Amino acid sequence: MRAAIFYSVLLVGGLMGCASRQGNLLLEKQEEASYEHPLEEVWPSVRSWFQERGFRAREDAANFVLQTDWREEFPGSAVAGYWHRYTVVGKRESPSRCRVWVIRSSRSPDGAPVYEAKQPDFEASRFPGPGNDGLPGGGLRMEEMDVRLPSMEPRLRFVPSESVSNVTLATRVPGVAGESLLGARDFGMEWVLRDAIAPGLDARKQGLQGAALSAARQEPGNVSIECGMPIIGLAGRAQRGSVMLLGELHGTREVPRFVALSACQVSARGIPVTVGLELPVEEQERVRRFIASDGSAQEHALLMESPFWRSPYPDGRSSEAVAQLLEQLRWLRAQGLDVKVFVFDHPELQGEAREAAMAGSILSQVEAGAERFFVIATGNVHPRILPGVPWDLGYRPMGYMLARKLSSLVSLDVAYDSGTAWICSVGETLECGERSTKGKNNGDRYFISFFEQPNESGFHGVFYVGPVSASPPAVRPGQNTAGSHPM
Repeated sequence: MRAAIFYSVLLVGGLMGCASRQGNLLLEKQEEASYEHPLEEVWPSVRSWFQERGFRAREDAANFVLQTDWREEFPGSAVAGYWHRYTVVGKRESPSRCRVWVIRSSRSPDGAPVYEAKQPDFEASRFPGPGNDGLPGGGLRMEEMDVRLPSMEPRLRFVPSESVSNVTLATRVPGVAGESLLGARDFGMEWVLRDAIAPGLDARKQGLQGAALSAARQEPGNVSIECGMPIIGLAGRAQRGSVMLLGELHGTREVPRFVALSACQVSARGIPVTVGLELPVEEQERVRRFIASDGSAQEHALLMESPFWRSPYPDGRSSEAVAQLLEQLRWLRAQGLDVKVFVFDHPELQGEAREAAMAGSILSQVEAGAERFFVIATGNVHPRILPGVPWDLGYRPMGYMLARKLSSLVSLDVAYDSGTAWICSVGETLECGERSTKGKNNGDRYFISFFEQPNESGFHGVFYVGPVSASPPAVRPGQNTAGSHPM
């Protein structure tokens, strides 16, 4: 039986480029996994499930608490990843019914905890501004500005994950007793666990031992690969045949990581994933070769030897973070996950001709991969599904062209907390470097959230990446890529 947890969801107006206005409070349902079995019967299967998947764990069986060791994202790749562990807590509801909470704790590579998930609260913070005033519009290329200043944004729908903080575990596990637990309920993992072990428990309850063994093998996905804290809202949207356009702020570490985690979390569920990047189409063969390689230093050097990575005006698309994203996607493929990468920019073209060429490149990939999920990152003018920009009200962006042909397409604008980004600003000369960006603190957790209807800028919703930090170019002037690489 599925019980429902109801969360109050703040519907926020004024997302980007206008003052924040609180909308109505709605109740939305989040289903919680439960077991129609005594906790004493469920717990041994919980323990075995984690052990069989290679988790090293400490356990207090008397109190039904299990805590795994820390595991790194993308272990064995050349990229320093975040670290995660699970604390599993059995919750007795009655003598014959229980729940099993799975609480994920996360730490960044520098050891800082990452767990907070807030209700969205956006204010005026992303609109074109004169000069470098700390707002993204003040330092971005024209194509990356928010080109509309709507007077009334559509309302935002958001279902947060349940955060867990300052919970003291009174257990007999060495190193766990009295520990203050920081983390977030991983509802996705709770359902993976429940769907894996409940059929066997049900079959044994009915005396069907053979059916129990058969049911226990029918587990989808790959939980042995650490894919980071689940991106809130992604699982319900990442389906075969669907296309998700991400309108990004170039030059941050966080957007490429969002793409990497998305590819990992979706492909680990058994859904083939194709990632599209706004790199020149001339780079396609280099990227294909690298993704299929063993990731050696020589392969990294071959990837970086093209003029694209050595531009005197690196705009963020040739950053360390993008190079690391390619390494992470290569690593996922090496683990046996079905992950592909393509590039689609046509920099020799301008205006609508460029938009049409990019749309054509993406459309050909989507038509050839009808069973795949597509996540495509590009500067945030291109993915808009409505026509019009300040300098040309009839301008037709790439997203507008694609939306007319792909019913499964959604387009999301980037949202973030304040920080820095590697930005090229146009003044008397073109200058590229690290600059401040002003955003809004909506916690550390990555999430996807949708408006009730597309906003005036042509987006269905937003993807949030937390505080942003600048990612410098992968290849610096004078650097010899044969002897080093940004991973």
